[in-house]
Amino acid sequence: MKDKQLLERIVVDPKVMVGKPVVRGTRLTVEFILNLLAHGATIEEILQEYKGLTREDIQACILFATKALESTEFMPLATEGA
Repeated sequence: MKDKQLLERIVVDPKVMVGKPVVRGTRLTVEFILNLLAHGATIEEILQEYKGLTREDIQACILFATKALESTEFMPLATEGA
């Protein structure tokens, strides 16, 4: 699936979840899905828990976060050995 098609699965509406990016047709935020993944939930576990969600929706969340970070510059929080 192409980037454009995946990203169309993510919507921002000020009336839904105070404007946070969500998976289209749900109230599941990109942040929430990424947090589940970051804390060890598998894609299969997420799909079982949230029946309306698809594998492509989860891929879209990851892609959305990747695109959002592309132009972000980071300063290190600490240097090695400090």
